[in-house]
Amino acid sequence: MNASYGSASRRNVVKTLAAATALGLAGVGPDAAHAAPAGSSKTKKGVSPAMSYRPTYHFSVPDNWKNDPQRPVYLDGEYLYYYLYNEDYILGGNGTSWRMASTTDHVNFTDRGVAISKHESLNGDCWSGSIVIDQQNTAGYGKGALIALVTQAPNGVQAQYLWYSTDKGRSFKPGGTEPVLANPGTDAFRDPKVIWHEQSSQWVLLNAEGDRIGIYASADLKQWTRTSEFVRTTLGILECPDLFQIQASDGSRHWVLGTSANGKPRDLPATYAYWIGDFDGKAFTASQAEPQWLDWGFDFYGAVTYPAHHADGSENPGMRRAIGWNNFWDYPHNAPSMATDGYNGDDMIVREVRMVAGPNGNYLASVPVAQLDRLARATTKFGSPVVSGEKILPFSSSAYVLQCELQWDPANPPENIGFELCRAVSGTRHVATGVYLAGGFAYVNRKPGFHPGDKGESKSPLEVPSGKLDVRILVDRSSVEVFFGDGRLVHSHRVFPLSTDAGIKLFVSGGKASYKNLTARELGFA
Repeated sequence: MNASYGSASRRNVVKTLAAATALGLAGVGPDAAHAAPAGSSKTKKGVSPAMSYRPTYHFSVPDNWKNDPQRPVYLDGEYLYYYLYNEDYILGGNGTSWRMASTTDHVNFTDRGVAISKHESLNGDCWSGSIVIDQQNTAGYGKGALIALVTQAPNGVQAQYLWYSTDKGRSFKPGGTEPVLANPGTDAFRDPKVIWHEQSSQWVLLNAEGDRIGIYASADLKQWTRTSEFVRTTLGILECPDLFQIQASDGSRHWVLGTSANGKPRDLPATYAYWIGDFDGKAFTASQAEPQWLDWGFDFYGAVTYPAHHADGSENPGMRRAIGWNNFWDYPHNAPSMATDGYNGDDMIVREVRMVAGPNGNYLASVPVAQLDRLARATTKFGSPVVSGEKILPFSSSAYVLQCELQWDPANPPENIGFELCRAVSGTRHVATGVYLAGGFAYVNRKPGFHPGDKGESKSPLEVPSGKLDVRILVDRSSVEVFFGDGRLVHSHRVFPLSTDAGIKLFVSGGKASYKNLTARELGFA
């Protein structure tokens, strides 16, 4: 993705970092592809590890800057995860390369360094795109070569360029200096997403082109023919498109087109919007005009989904995984982790995404990746407290998952049921989340705590006639993610609590409710 935000370019991350440089920020070592645990020496010299904002169990860049995730590729039993990385960020430099990390469990990542360097091509820095494995050597670089189509913008003109790897994705070389998909004369022309369409035996490419997604076909990844476009004029600049087929819970199979979109002017999210429909190899036909949303919070942008695989390497048709950037372009540089840890760039937790065949239509539901349970440390069980008013829990942590089933009398429901998270001892600072039954919505409100930007509360429509609702909350040093019900509704937020803001309070107004089997599990890398 790359679009102007005010007077600054979204991806040209040139900013006034003199203050940060004056602090003498020291980036952490290249072996720390995930969070540096509390007590680690991988924090800014002279700053207490207790001041760190580096997440305890989420992916974060080792140093400097990260933004867009790139769709992971499955190869030889591991997933290769690439993301946009600027090693010059602290010094005030601009432009991004593709850095790589590998994982087998979607929780622990091993840093592999820069794979596609902005210094390797005369066409400049490398923006978003996608990688495919060319099993049949259609592009001519050998069977099994990894081919990346990447947006670059020499002289300010965005176009798609081919890069290739013959060392299993560890490094890439430019496949020439000319674009394989040239710009026809538009400002926005980026973020190519390539898939192999089995039914038509061809490559298909989705390209973000302002208020539309261009769809192209190719036999060799080098010559592309435009076949159609998917247009939505009320969601701002569309970015980072996605296209996949998935099997629903009733056994039917459906195509999904997704994109990062901005619905803020319509009081909708600015995260991953998606449509369910049909795709014939040339055009996508949506079953509904309006999108659904994979996240209703403020910080799940540039998200990508990728196939899930069984132990034998075959794809699981009923599940995909998703990962999104813990940030948004309204406030990309507003991160105290620059001062405390010498970096700016985290991801939200990897999710398992499934399609649910509901009575009112199909939808995607997502939950935290199952392997997250392996990071569990101490577990605290609070029983099933019944609350009318408020209850402060005897618990303090900066990294945990909190789970329960909320229960209330549907014939006499309370007005509001919720949690105060990241809570200061006084309660003046916190993040509130819950269900406002009187208004028919779920919410996360970060206004009472330290947070970026001017948006404080996200809401999503929610009716619960049964009087029962599962809630799963992930809290880390710089994020809160709340999964309501089966995961159709998720709210992801970037937050910056003080190290002492680590308490939890339960609250119910206008009635009473039970927090059945309320459990907190502290999480962290070994």
